[in-house]
Amino acid sequence: MNVSRLSRAARSVVLTVLYLFLLAPIIIVLVESFDNATYLRFPPEGFTLDAYRQVFANEAFREGFQVSGVTAAATALLAVLTGVPAALALTRLRFRGRSAVEAAFLSPLLVPHIVLGLALLLILAPIPLTDSYWGLILAHLGVTVPYVVRTVSASLVSADPRAEEAARTLGAGGFTTFWRITLPAIRPGLFSGGIIAFLLSFDETVISLFVSGQNTVPLPVAVLQYVEYRSDPSVASLSVLLVLLSVVVVVLVERGLGLRRTLRSG
Repeated sequence: MNVSRLSRAARSVVLTVLYLFLLAPIIIVLVESFDNATYLRFPPEGFTLDAYRQVFANEAFREGFQVSGVTAAATALLAVLTGVPAALALTRLRFRGRSAVEAAFLSPLLVPHIVLGLALLLILAPIPLTDSYWGLILAHLGVTVPYVVRTVSASLVSADPRAEEAARTLGAGGFTTFWRITLPAIRPGLFSGGIIAFLLSFDETVISLFVSGQNTVPLPVAVLQYVEYRSDPSVASLSVLLVLLSVVVVVLVERGLGLRRTLRSG
């Protein structure tokens, strides 16, 4: 009995230390965001909300948030519209060169983002699509579509294809079968892939550095440009606000869609 209690106690201590280790950066940033200094220091020696007011007063941060939000939303939508047909073709059809097509869709996951960023710069600059929303969206599609293909493919593999065959046997057309049978089956993978695509696009920094410019500056790039010449608690305050925004989005999606079940199924 004592051995069992000691084992549970040791496991609790290990888990507590592990969680503290993982949360330590967020805790430090949270504490630092309330410091009244004009530079980053730890531990803080004062308490103020001036850093949060500076975040909302910073025009570069506001414009960067708008650019990142619009780009991430458009990227997620296009990634879903592109990834779903690709996943359907790779999962339901058997054709020559299928392995090569699948490798082409998933290859961006294996290439370093700095290599992708340079390649995209060389491709988009002559068109020209750099320093534009469409350039950012197209660049982010390359690294988000593979995740949608993977999550939707996982949902299709676990779905029973006999339900689609039965619908067709009963006279349903291709669109009706997809809308009534296939789409509900892949909804978990579709939602999880869309959420992952949005978060990846919103947080993408390396590729955005290559294809952004002076007119369209995503938030991660704006933060990098800010800390290049300054080091104050407003950066920590912005990080806290983004973490809180992510938590709110996850909670709302969990309440409305069941994100936990969605990710597990996907």
